[in-house]
Amino acid sequence: MQFKFETYHHLPESLAGEFTHSFFQGPAFFRLAEAVKLFRPVMIVARGNNGELAASLLAVRIRESNGIKGRLSERTVVYGGPVFYQDADRSLLLDELLSELIRTIGSKSIFTQFRNFYDTSAYRDIFTSNQFRFKERLNLLLDARDEQQVWKNMSESRRRQIRKSQSNGARIREVRSTAEIEELYALLKILYRYKVKKPLPGKDFFLSFYEKLHHTPYGKVFVITYYDKITGGIFCPITPGKTIYELYVCGNDEVYQKSGIYPSVMATWAAIDYAIKNNIPQFDFMGVGIPEKPYGVREFKMRFGGEMVNYGRYIRINNQALYQLAEVGYNVLGWLNKV
Repeated sequence: MQFKFETYHHLPESLAGEFTHSFFQGPAFFRLAEAVKLFRPVMIVARGNNGELAASLLAVRIRESNGIKGRLSERTVVYGGPVFYQDADRSLLLDELLSELIRTIGSKSIFTQFRNFYDTSAYRDIFTSNQFRFKERLNLLLDARDEQQVWKNMSESRRRQIRKSQSNGARIREVRSTAEIEELYALLKILYRYKVKKPLPGKDFFLSFYEKLHHTPYGKVFVITYYDKITGGIFCPITPGKTIYELYVCGNDEVYQKSGIYPSVMATWAAIDYAIKNNIPQFDFMGVGIPEKPYGVREFKMRFGGEMVNYGRYIRINNQALYQLAEVGYNVLGWLNKV
């Protein structure tokens, strides 16, 4: 079968209903990325002989700033793609999708990274032939179909922290305004600067998430309050009927734990509880580090239960000269390895 490829930097309304497999590979994420000034989405679509959708791939070019520093931070990220819609030769389809992506991106991004949401080992040779390297990365997936089982699979300490937080006055609710988004963003900035030490999108990403997704089936923002003061929260993309994701989460734990409140625990529980009550079968923790390398975040997340998977990532260096410049001139190689 011959495939025709279409590339979109702005997704037409006529195509929006075709992509239903995953939030991160569909129109909701495309339009969110379009609204963020340092993001640039690109959708590649493969169609069969009769024009039917065969596969699609959504990638996002991301910068941390404008100017030369932005150029030296630009990468292209694919979350959970590609998506196949037919039982055609998927290896051939993937090879051609990767070729189209490489041609479209060129050397604009220093590197391209695939963050896998499923086992791609059957396609590893295809990625390798297109100059992608596989890197191991762990993730944690929690089955949220049975509330009693979810509760049973948690550690005793985690159950105790949730109960204690609730009995001491912590409350979960949905975010209500852009002002509350700005409060959450302030907490996230502190967390990412001093503890996580990874890139954090600008405020416009989180404001756009609220404005474009919160009142739809594709996203929710929950806040944790204590005497009406916001102590933490979580931004959750949703693939309706399939998965809710922990994209960004924060909590002012150091301040409120002395009052018996655990904001970060409650924020994660808010999303899990929403999944249970809204027939979303899976909660995705969105990454727990590198195998056999100590990682405090992994220990924190594992206490909620779930199944550990190692779907890994693929990375391709698109511009070796800029990559080396970033490494030598700006000493950001360690930062690049974290994204």
